[in-house]
Amino acid sequence: MAKRILVVEDNDLNRKLFCDVLRANGFEVEPVADGELALNAARAFAPDLAIMDIQLPNISGLDLIAAMKRDTTLADVPILAVTAYAGKGDEERIRDAGAADYLSKPVSIRPFMEAVRALVGEAAG
Repeated sequence: MAKRILVVEDNDLNRKLFCDVLRANGFEVEPVADGELALNAARAFAPDLAIMDIQLPNISGLDLIAAMKRDTTLADVPILAVTAYAGKGDEERIRDAGAADYLSKPVSIRPFMEAVRALVGEAAG
């Protein structure tokens, strides 16, 4: 059975790229463009991994990560944070919020897939 990955990304091109790459690698994907819908989508989809943009309209990705970690049904879902705004201290704040790993944009496919596979417990193919 394919591992399930929730992709929370407001940028249409990034969301499509992430989803296309993940699907091409055999994952089942649930794209979410609006961070405010992410928690309900995660509860319904029951992902094995969440890929979370940090810069979202209406709600911060950091707040979403913290909310997922407080939710008993989602607390164990590893989160891969991705952000274009990687300033000093950002990685620490993102990891403190509960993200298991972190990539800065623009994201290259190989490190992206290595991080995904590491977090869902799959060996690279």
